[in-house]
Amino acid sequence: MDVFQAVSTVLAVREYQNRPVPKEVVQRIAEAGRLTASSMNGQPWHFIVVENKDTLRQLGSMARTGPYIAKAPLAIVVATDASKFAESDASRAIQSMVLTAWADGIGSNWVGFHGLDNVKPLLGIPQNVDVLAIVPFGYPAKTIGKGKKNRKLLSEVVNSERFGQPYK
Repeated sequence: MDVFQAVSTVLAVREYQNRPVPKEVVQRIAEAGRLTASSMNGQPWHFIVVENKDTLRQLGSMARTGPYIAKAPLAIVVATDASKFAESDASRAIQSMVLTAWADGIGSNWVGFHGLDNVKPLLGIPQNVDVLAIVPFGYPAKTIGKGKKNRKLLSEVVNSERFGQPYK
């Protein structure tokens, strides 16, 4: 799948098959995060790959908006160092991981946005490191319609030269 096809078809997946993700695919997903560009090449991120079922259950109970993490075959917890650009940089890395996974037929969904300090003791994350998100990954439990997105028209969000001038 090429990049534009991945971007144009990726959807949030919250239900997963009870099927492990092959190690080489997990490594490729993590590598996509690692290789993502960052401001001044600061790379202010840490990725914790979690595949242990008990730990995934605990993460699912800790993340208010993501109890489905408990049924994913793996999750990557994204933590950041203190940096002016950490949120932006780590968000870019998450998107790289999500798109890389999608290209291999693996769905995911971003869970949380801060407020995940309770995860730190479980995973041994130091207090001076922020937990930005938990991203579960797995093969979708249901067939999902690739590309069926409810998005604004291009003409509603793209301007030419100045705000309010339609791009043609």
